[in-house]
Amino acid sequence: MTDMKKLHLGCGPKHIPGFFHVDILDYPNIDKKALVTDLSFIDDGQVELIYAAHLLEHFGRDEFRDVLAEWFRVLAPGGVLRLAVPDFGAVAKLYVAGEIEGGLQTFMGLVMGGQRDEYDYHKVIFDETFLTEALMATGFSEVRRWDWRTTEHADLDDYSQAYLPHMDKENGTLVSLNLEAVK
Repeated sequence: MTDMKKLHLGCGPKHIPGFFHVDILDYPNIDKKALVTDLSFIDDGQVELIYAAHLLEHFGRDEFRDVLAEWFRVLAPGGVLRLAVPDFGAVAKLYVAGEIEGGLQTFMGLVMGGQRDEYDYHKVIFDETFLTEALMATGFSEVRRWDWRTTEHADLDDYSQAYLPHMDKENGTLVSLNLEAVK
C-alpha cells in the first residue's frame, strides 16, 4: 500500500506527489475513497503531515472539532496539520470596503461554498483567533501561519492560494487563512 506518512485530505482531483490522497468523491488520483471524518484505516500516531485545503469549513460548527480530533489522533508526536480555510476576516473586510469584484455573489461563494454537489457547502466560518483557539483546545502545542510559496506543494494551484482580485497573487489580498498546527 502507498505510504501514509503524508495525507492530502479532501484532495478532489488535485494530486501531490508523495502524498496519500483521501476523498469521498471518486477521482482517479485518490488512494482511498473515504470520509475524512473517519480515518480508522490509519493507526494512532502514524502520520507526519496532513494537508487539508478548504475542507474544514464543510463541517458544522458543532462538528468540526470532532474532525480535528480525528486528524489529531492519526498524527505522530511533532506531526503537522496544515490547514487552509476561507479567511472570513479578510473576506468581510474586502466586502465592507466594496472591494470584492462580483459583490455579494462572490462573497456568498467564499462564505457558503460553491454548492456544486452535496459536499460543497460551507457550514462554519473561521478567522485566525477562532481557529487557533479550536486547534489549541484539540491538543496541538503550537499554531502558526504558513506561506504556500514555501511548501512542497507550492506549484499546486488550490484554494490555499486564493486571492482577490482573482489570481492577483502580487497585488491582491489572500483570502485563505493558512495555519499549521503542531502535535
